[in-house]
Amino acid sequence: MTRLLVLLLPVIVAVVMWKYSAWSGARSLDRNSTRLRDPALLALVDRLAAAMELDHIPVHIHETPVVNGLAAPDGRVFLTRGFLRRYEAGEVTGEELISVVAHELGHVALGHSKRRMIDFSGQNLIRMLLTTVLGRLIPVIGPLIANMATKALAARLNQQDEYEADEFATALLIKAGFSADPQISLFEKLDALTQQGPRMTPAWLLTHPETHRRIEMIRTNVAKWTGPRLSKP
Repeated sequence: MTRLLVLLLPVIVAVVMWKYSAWSGARSLDRNSTRLRDPALLALVDRLAAAMELDHIPVHIHETPVVNGLAAPDGRVFLTRGFLRRYEAGEVTGEELISVVAHELGHVALGHSKRRMIDFSGQNLIRMLLTTVLGRLIPVIGPLIANMATKALAARLNQQDEYEADEFATALLIKAGFSADPQISLFEKLDALTQQGPRMTPAWLLTHPETHRRIEMIRTNVAKWTGPRLSKP
């Protein structure tokens, strides 16, 4: 019984941490967000809603200067004020911004928030087991290896979620009559928008796939669904 509790403890801790993080994050979003009110963008969002056979898709603006989009654990979709300002400055088109909304809707529809809670719980358990085993076999270095292995697993799972949300967004954009072009063009300018220089982190430890690989995957999906002609730049 004691051994079982020891094994379950990392899972219990992970669930509690995730629940608290989701609650705290929701409160922060409530305090610092408003509904999207731009008429032109709302018209584009309505096209996504029609493609999903929904009456309405509420999109919120999170008051932060960073360029990002996010799906909250409670299913709400957010664009950042920084992203909206880039749109207002003409650096991002309305269709490109809507491709971000489509991506975040993918995270919601595919249940990624809930799955990440389960993944996080499992990763805590794996980290503990690896640390225990490797710590005995390779003192000092063993726990470092265990931590690195767990981070690599987490990155792999997160990258898979991003690919899945990209695929969902591509399908939704095509169904709504946008094509995948805005999604691709946004990715082509994404590093400049987010002011990211050369990456120092190994690709297998990144939480998001490398941009050029995401573009390649989108083109592959478009070719698979609509023919090779539409998959070219």
